Amino acid sequence: MTTFRLDLQESLLTVHYDPNLPAENDQIVKDVTQQLAQISKQGLLIGGELLKITGKQTIPLSYVIAHHVGHLYGAIAVFDPKLQRYVVAITHSPNYLLGDCLP
Repeated sequence: MTTFRLDLQESLLTVHYDPNLPAENDQIVKDVTQQLAQISKQGLLIGGELLKITGKQTIPLSYVIAHHVGHLYGAIAVFDPKLQRYVVAITHSPNYLLGDCLP
C-alpha cells in the first residue's frame, strides 16, 4: 500500500495524500523517496525555471520533496490555501524572490 500519490504535469507537482490512511511519517518519507526516484527515472522530473507544489502534505513529506527537487528548479513555490496563491519557498533564480505570491 502506498501512503499517497504524486502527479507531475509540466511544472505542477500535486501530492494526493489521504490523512485517514494508517501511515506514519517513517513510512511516508520512504514512499515519497521511492516515488520521486521513479518519476526521475522515467525522465519526468528534469528541472526548469519554476516548480509549483500543491496538495496536503505532512511536514516530513514536504522536506523530502524539497530536498529532492530544490536544486533541479530555479524556484519552488508551494500552494497556500489561505492566500489561494503559490508562495515561493526556495529560489536560486533572480526572477523569483522568497515570499513572492504567484497565481
